[in-house]
Amino acid sequence: MMRVTVSRSHRVACYCLVAVLVLTMAGSVRNGHGRGGRENDGNGEVRRGKQIMERPCEEIYVVGEGETLNSISDKCGDPFIVERNPHIHDPDDVFPGLLIKIHINLPTQ
Repeated sequence: MMRVTVSRSHRVACYCLVAVLVLTMAGSVRNGHGRGGRENDGNGEVRRGKQIMERPCEEIYVVGEGETLNSISDKCGDPFIVERNPHIHDPDDVFPGLLIKIHINLPTQ
C-alpha cells in the first residue's frame, strides 16, 4: 500500500477552501429564504417599498435592483443618461451595480 504525504500548506489550503464553500452556501440559503425584504404582491411582481425611491440622486449613481434608465431619469430629472455614458451601448441592458454619470436636475417644490 502506498502512503501519500500532504504538506501542511496543502492541508491548510483545503480547509480554507472548505470554509469558503460552507460560508457561501450558508449565505445563499439565507438569502433564498429571507427574500431580501421584498414582498410579492400576488401578481408575480416584486415590490420593494420606498427603498428605491428614497435613495438620493448623486452625480455618480449606482443602479439598484429593479431600476431602469427611465425610472432613474424620471427620479433624478436627467433625460440624457445614455448620451452621458458611452459605456452603455444598449439602454435595455442595465443591471444592478452599474455605475452611471447623471446630471441632477430635480424639480423644485
